[in-house]
Order: sequence, then structure tokens, then C-alpha cells
Amino acid sequence: MNLSGKVALVTGGAHRVGKAITLALAQQGAQIVLHYGTSAQAAQDTAQEIEALGGRAVPIQADLRDPAQIERLFQAAAKAFGRLDVLVNSAANFKRQRLDAAQVSDWADVMQANLRAPFFCTQQAARLMRQTDRPADQPAAIINIADLSGIQAWPGYALHGLSKAGLIHLTKTSAVELAPDIRVNAIAPGAILPPQGTDENSAFWQNIRQRVPLRRTGHPDLIGQTVVFLAQNDYITGALIPVDGGEHLVGPVK
Repeated sequence: MNLSGKVALVTGGAHRVGKAITLALAQQGAQIVLHYGTSAQAAQDTAQEIEALGGRAVPIQADLRDPAQIERLFQAAAKAFGRLDVLVNSAANFKRQRLDAAQVSDWADVMQANLRAPFFCTQQAARLMRQTDRPADQPAAIINIADLSGIQAWPGYALHGLSKAGLIHLTKTSAVELAPDIRVNAIAPGAILPPQGTDENSAFWQNIRQRVPLRRTGHPDLIGQTVVFLAQNDYITGALIPVDGGEHLVGPVK
């Protein structure tokens, strides 16, 4: 798919990895539906960066824990651009919570953000994507931002890992159900950014850097580049691509 003039919706697209994804798509000529939850100023700033590049971005607020707001998000996207070609499910709740300490409210917080929201975003996106006629060899694309915790057992991240494992399964199931009109793939980022509140020079982050086979951490732009690749390559679907310096080969931090 040539992204020039196409429309991409990025959830959580205002900061951190989501912002890198948004900018990478815009640099390829995509028009952006920039979803945000509470980061209104960051969304406006990111939209201005895109406009400075000569692109167009429309920030739209929605609480993705509410399916009704998800529906309104896609209605607003359709009103703004009249079509949708790419969806990136990037917004997520990264919560550290041991199995024996997790409460029902923790389950709801994580699963609503990391699994239920991408499910209903995928559903809404597919309906909107199918309203546009495309060449048979240029299907629309959905890209899910998963996590290594979805394929590894991370102590202290039981809920997060469950949600991301579910997202990986959603990727595979929807790749089959939505073909041939829509391709669905996932990315599993590794040590790209430290968790919010963790310093890059902390012992925790240095330990991860040393155990990654490439002996270095990554950068959000690497995820943006991979999203662009998956959006453009029209013969990949149902795939999970680790962007992790080989970390998936050595197992989780103990």
C-alpha cells in the first residue's frame, strides 16, 4: 500500500511509542486520526508537528474503555476523512501487578484497555475500511502493538501478559476472518523505552540492556518504521514481529 493520501488512525498516538508511530506514518504521506485519552496538549503538539511536515492530523479524544466512545471515535474519523486505510492499536495500560495481589478492578483496568478496546476498535475499523473500494492486491491494514510479555512469562506482570497474549491471538483470528480485504499483524516491542517513572540510567534498565543479545536498547522510531513496513507490504498477514534486539530469545528478566 502506498500510504500517500491514505488515512491512518493511531490510538494513543500523542506520546511515547504512539507518537513515533504517528509521525512515521505522516512522513510517508498518510493523513492521521490522532486518538488520545487524556493527553490533549500532547495531541495538539503532535498534530502541529505533522502539519509542519505538510500533513494533516485530526486529534480526537475518546476513553477506549467505553465501547460507545470507541464507536464515536470511528464515526468522527469517517466524518473527518470519509475513509480509513490503516488502524494501529497502540494505546495500552502497562501495569505491574503480581498474581496474588491482583484485584477485580485491576483485571478490569488492564483487560479493558489492552484487549477489549483493540477488539472493538478492530471491529469498527473493519466496518469503515470495507466501505472503500480497493484493488484486490492492496488491502487495508490493522497493526496491533503487542508485547514480549504476551509470549513470555514475566513475573509481576500476569495481567499485562494475559492481555497481550490475547491481543496476539486476536491478531491471528482477525487476520483469518478479515482476509482478503484487510491484513492484520502485530509487533512485539522489546526494550524501547523504560516504563514511565523509570530512569534510563537505572540498574533495572541497564540490566535489560546487558541481557539483550544486541547489547543495547532500542528507540521508538524503530517501532514506527516497522509499522510503516507492515502497512506497506501487502502480502503479510497474521504475523508477529519482535522488535527487541533478540530479547525474545533469552527469556524474561527474573
